[in-house]
Amino acid sequence: MDLFEYQARDLFEAAGVPVLPGIIADAPEEVAEAAEKLGTPVVVVKAQVKVGGRGKAGGVKVAKSPEEAAEVSKNIFGLDIKGHTVRRVMVAAGADIAEEYYFSVLLDRAERRYLAMCSLAGGMDIETIASEHPEQLVRFPIDPLTGLDETAAAAIVEQAGFAEADRAEVARVLVLLGKVYTDNDATLVEVNPLVKTGDGTIIALDGKVSLDNNASFRHDWSALVDNSRTDPLEQKAQELGLNYVKLDGDVGVIGNGAGLVMSTLDVVAQAGSGLPGSPKPANFLDIGGGASAQVMADGLGLILSDQAVKVVFVNVFGGITACSEVAAGIVGALGLLGDQATKPIVVRLDGNAVEEGRHILAEAAHPLVTIVDTMDGAAAKAAELASAAA
Repeated sequence: MDLFEYQARDLFEAAGVPVLPGIIADAPEEVAEAAEKLGTPVVVVKAQVKVGGRGKAGGVKVAKSPEEAAEVSKNIFGLDIKGHTVRRVMVAAGADIAEEYYFSVLLDRAERRYLAMCSLAGGMDIETIASEHPEQLVRFPIDPLTGLDETAAAAIVEQAGFAEADRAEVARVLVLLGKVYTDNDATLVEVNPLVKTGDGTIIALDGKVSLDNNASFRHDWSALVDNSRTDPLEQKAQELGLNYVKLDGDVGVIGNGAGLVMSTLDVVAQAGSGLPGSPKPANFLDIGGGASAQVMADGLGLILSDQAVKVVFVNVFGGITACSEVAAGIVGALGLLGDQATKPIVVRLDGNAVEEGRHILAEAAHPLVTIVDTMDGAAAKAAELASAAA
């Protein structure tokens, strides 16, 4: 999960990392109030989007009064920055910047360790530093068992070439940033720029943090979640614990196992390529290897609620998940949905308890359900029905 800058700033502050005051605002009048509250001669209005390049896109503006801050924010709100629309800004105190540095610590999956990177060439994208000034970029491996401790931080600042007088303070800040990384189960903590002010203070002027969703059970991240760009169906699927991804087609797909679902997407796309309307998969939904009847019912209810879906293709190979459970889930879901279920459902079952599963569906004899024995045949049938409904 990527965080907004203001959220990263709050994590930094909680860990003792030196940061500047900042207040979020959702409208120009709130920007003026925030600038007045900060009370500094200069403020910076910064677009809050989870993407780089804000300054080049016009998403970062300096203002010398609350009125000017409100005025410049009018051109930031609603701005499209690489496909991200600005709905919130952070009004931050201005800084007397003497020097700019770069620092990050990230997960190096290939080497199974952390990697710290540091450079005196701050303010530039890391890609630019790496390609144009590789000799200025320190890459320092970090042992996950010890983390970014005082010894590692001292080595980093020395290799990066910081002035002797600044090394102790910069190293102290790097240790704190390393603590942010480990304590929050992050995969990335980046500060660009890390600055030295005119009076010699080291400050994290900007921040980028990515958290490992696999560690969410150890934290309460509910306040950090941003649903503004999440598809409502994907959000609902997440709440139900389903592995779901929205696509742009019209054939809903449900399967058990990621490999089978991916294969099903390909087969459906191939089956629909020569038909009117060229039916395509509308989603990826994996109900998992041990899905219960309730999981099947949740998945089917989710897919049927998608207005773009014209037909649903349930493709299950029974292993841990018995076909009888899948069939019971389909029948149960249709019973709960009642008249709300109006879309055809093509079902292909094979494997564990297949005969019992087919018997359950045949006995229910629901008018929306069509049973097809083979995967290719079922995909063809689903594409045909979707094409006819186009």
